[in-house]
Amino acid sequence: MSERRDREDNDPLEPMNRVVFNANDTIDSNVIRPIAEGYRAVVPQFVRDAIRAFIDNLQEPRIFVNNLLQLRISDAAITVARFSINSTFGLAGMLDLASGSGLPRQTGDFGETLYMWGVDSGPYLVLPLFGPSNVRDAFGLAVDIYTTPPAHLFSGSEGVWITVGVYTVSGFDLRSRNIETLDHIKDNSLDYYAQFRSIARQYREGQLRAARGLAEEPQELVDPGAPTD
Repeated sequence: MSERRDREDNDPLEPMNRVVFNANDTIDSNVIRPIAEGYRAVVPQFVRDAIRAFIDNLQEPRIFVNNLLQLRISDAAITVARFSINSTFGLAGMLDLASGSGLPRQTGDFGETLYMWGVDSGPYLVLPLFGPSNVRDAFGLAVDIYTTPPAHLFSGSEGVWITVGVYTVSGFDLRSRNIETLDHIKDNSLDYYAQFRSIARQYREGQLRAARGLAEEPQELVDPGAPTD
């Protein structure tokens, strides 16, 4: 347990991160969560699922490229098949038929690619609005936003606003799907920041293990704010 806590406490930018985390939490409580609740209350489940599937389908070309950069050829083939099936028979991606056909969605972002190339994560970092990350993944996120459709499909300011709109809708949709989960974490954490950091790191480690073809390692979710024995 002590080794686990030492790893979780490796956060040299914690004072700054806590300021950003608290600002994000304030924005979430006063703006994002209420909108997400309204979105979930007004928009029918099947429409929300179609929106989620459409946005996820837009990310498949980026996932494919990162699969290739990571030399995950079989995963790249699955991603191509998913994109082809969902973009055609799935009504431009609004239906995820591929998952039901035994073609699960693959991981694949540029931060993950940098990891596979041996780039160190750098210190833990909380980004404004985007939340938990690290230096490597923050750079990767910028590349992903720049290269993921609808980026570059539309020119000028129109393209910028369409991209912002897609990411905004995606963010509200994801938030609406995690209202109770985040409420539970917040209400049951002695230190919300430390607990959220722990969960975010474990989730990312699971993605990185999957990229390397390793089985998922079950991990105990502990509250870093709890007293040690």
